[in-house]
Amino acid sequence: MATEVLEQVWITLSDGCRVGARIWLPDGARDAPVPAVLEYIPYRKRDGTRVRDEPMHGYFAEHGYASVRVDMRGSGDSDGHMADEYLPQEQDDALEVLTWIAAQDWCTGDIGMMGKSWGGFNCLQIAARRPPELKAVIPVYFTDDRFRDDIHFMGGCLLNDNQWWGSIMQAYQARPLDPEIVGDRWREDWLKRIDDLPFFPALWAEHQRYDDYWKHGSVQEDYSDITCPVLAFGGWADSYTNSVPRMLENLSVPCRGVIGPWGHVYPHDGVPGPAIGWLQEAVRWWDQWLKGIDTGVMNEPKLRAYVNDALLPDGSRPMQPGHWVGEAEWPSDEVKPLPLWLTKSGLADAPGTGEVSIRSPQSHGKAAGEWMSAGVPGEMPTDQRLDDGGSLNFDTDTLTEEVEVLGRPHLDLTLTSDSPVAQIVVRLCDVLPSGEVLRVSYQVLNLTHRDGHEHPEALEPGTPTKVRVALNMCGHRFAKGHKIRVSVGTAYWPIIWPAPYAATLSFGLDDACLSLPRRAGGDVHEMTFPDPAHGPLTPITQVDPGSVSRTSMQDHLTGETVYITDGVGGVFGEGVLRFDDIGTQIAHSLRRELRIRDDDPLSARSIIDQSYDTIRDGWNIRTETRLELTSTETEFHYDGMLRVLENGEELRKRTWHKTVPRNLI
Repeated sequence: MATEVLEQVWITLSDGCRVGARIWLPDGARDAPVPAVLEYIPYRKRDGTRVRDEPMHGYFAEHGYASVRVDMRGSGDSDGHMADEYLPQEQDDALEVLTWIAAQDWCTGDIGMMGKSWGGFNCLQIAARRPPELKAVIPVYFTDDRFRDDIHFMGGCLLNDNQWWGSIMQAYQARPLDPEIVGDRWREDWLKRIDDLPFFPALWAEHQRYDDYWKHGSVQEDYSDITCPVLAFGGWADSYTNSVPRMLENLSVPCRGVIGPWGHVYPHDGVPGPAIGWLQEAVRWWDQWLKGIDTGVMNEPKLRAYVNDALLPDGSRPMQPGHWVGEAEWPSDEVKPLPLWLTKSGLADAPGTGEVSIRSPQSHGKAAGEWMSAGVPGEMPTDQRLDDGGSLNFDTDTLTEEVEVLGRPHLDLTLTSDSPVAQIVVRLCDVLPSGEVLRVSYQVLNLTHRDGHEHPEALEPGTPTKVRVALNMCGHRFAKGHKIRVSVGTAYWPIIWPAPYAATLSFGLDDACLSLPRRAGGDVHEMTFPDPAHGPLTPITQVDPGSVSRTSMQDHLTGETVYITDGVGGVFGEGVLRFDDIGTQIAHSLRRELRIRDDDPLSARSIIDQSYDTIRDGWNIRTETRLELTSTETEFHYDGMLRVLENGEELRKRTWHKTVPRNLI
């Protein structure tokens, strides 16, 4: 089907603010209206997500949908100010956008929303507002709990990705408005946006518990607010997988879930592979709920999941061996708990005796990989033997039969700490016959959050306390001849910021039990997903392939470990790109340096240097940022700098110095 692409359309909101849209229309839609699909995110449709948008929204248009990509207020070329993530204003604006789309002569009035990450969050948040035009949603890599499962905190611990993402948002929001879209006022509006730019990393770090700030936009507060059908996607290599089973368990509307092997990229581009025909799956969902066509989607298992097989633990993993399984319902009667007791001789079928203690070096976690894999080389966890020396490790005997798990493992312990604030990290691993150790799942927990994230309480040193650590959702087959390992440590750098004290944890073995969600198996079925497809590609030239490097080094005199990630030209491995049809070249480089000494959590230091170039003939806008974080026992210290230049001339420079009190973290 032929399509018409509207490069720039203004949608004027009730307060006069204009938000920019790019629209793909099926041929003939103006005479015979069609349903619409909306993606509503802040990542700059003109030259930010253009490579991804064109083949995705173009595909929807080829299959009979008006596809609308909107930059939110204060982002891209849209008017206004974006003060933070997921604000009420963002949702209010979306309701108006939906009303505008429904009123167009090319739209039937029935609309679906979809999106990945931010777009996955907000399509659920907006669904919870129950706009009458919204008939179905497809969230991809999302969370229903903004504190427990987002890029800022994990298990009540501050994620180092809070700094990384905050730095990227500073650079993203400082990009220039496009003169070809906005006109003569582009510079004035751009400089005002820079002058009003929030200091995102410190803003997020101020909220160290599940307070009203995080409750807003966390749809878990009342799942019944969502009354339209939901098709939810997650990926094992991504960081937003736990929300999929929670949604399936708690929604009362028609819903289905799919979890594949992928990182933080749409499943039709899925890495690690195999990628699937996600666009076809999306169209089937839209056809079912926007066109009233029975596509059979509700006859399929409630959860379809890819069960990983073991492979050598390489940080670069283009393909993941495994197989697809289906669960008619979730939670599934086919998944039963398998208890494995921690004993001094390993994991056993009966409790052990005695007590063990652990105090990990502060650099424990060097083999963790990134909190969120995005398909970039080197992001995946590497051989866990690098970290096993800093943890307590408990193995099964060599397996005489396979053990297939699907769900969330958990570890129950009664422990004591010698410090009022302490962290625990639990890793579930597959020990290969050749000796390599592959991480299957993990979880970190700030033990002051042991009874929940809303009201943390300090530990009383020396006093036993019961703790349950729920690991991340996983699907994995432990093969015959392998071993299952659970490892317990007290730090996980560079994933999380360290606790203020180097704590020693002790726990008894009489009630230390790992529970695995063992799946009965027996219903492995053939791959039911079509091969990946896409619409027309946007014309691009890769000016430079760029480079990506990841290194960790330890000074054996000082005990300091340095962990460096360096993306030159393209932070996500894309290199320097030129969008040929709009004559625009972009280059985005970021270097992150994390330092810590094994004996001193207060030695932790994070430095992120970044540049973003937007280039046309005779016009070069460059944004430079620097972000540094250090801490004491009682405070986080954030220092930031933003500098913007036009053709080499400095137009603005901003600095931030923010002290954030530590509250049991």
